[in-house]
Amino acid sequence: MKTVDDLIAGYRRFRAGVYAEQVQLYRELGEGQDPGVMLIACADSRAEPSDIFNAAPGQMFVVRNVANLVPPYKPDGGLHGVSSALEFAVRVLKVRHIVVMGHGGCGGVTASLTESKSPLIGEFVAPWVKLLDGARARVMESGSLNPQFALELEGIETSLENLMSFPWVAEKVTAGELELHGAWFAIKHGELHWRNPNTKRFEIVAP
Repeated sequence: MKTVDDLIAGYRRFRAGVYAEQVQLYRELGEGQDPGVMLIACADSRAEPSDIFNAAPGQMFVVRNVANLVPPYKPDGGLHGVSSALEFAVRVLKVRHIVVMGHGGCGGVTASLTESKSPLIGEFVAPWVKLLDGARARVMESGSLNPQFALELEGIETSLENLMSFPWVAEKVTAGELELHGAWFAIKHGELHWRNPNTKRFEIVAP
């Protein structure tokens, strides 16, 4: 979609197709939501969570941002979009699973790797991707032959670690009421890699 006219045309197709086929579902959703999964994904237009997981409306509580990052717990009275969504999902909606999903060719990861030399860096992107500084250092120290891919995965680890810094997340994980997961999507090949919690390796999900 390139123009506003394209958006309106898409809406009309939605009303005539998907909505018409699922009227009852939308009426039920109009009364409230009860998703079992929170998905934290990148804002990249090429990695659409509802398409990747074939999810219907109401099934996933989705938060998207540059490089699918979760900041550490910091209750300082500031404006924290990801943290507020996380709080709502865990404490109000009581989701049972949180998935952090990265993807191939992530621009936010590229910005972190190239730092000030990147045209992607700006007054908001630069401080945001600094959340990856520790992960980037580990990747560079490892001598990885593909630092872009390595940092995309290491960034997911960073977000999973930061999730556990939220006391009410850690409490529910410890109690067995909440599970944290990592995933990575290869856009070009349409492949989903799921993080094995025991080995911390990302394994291809069989189609």
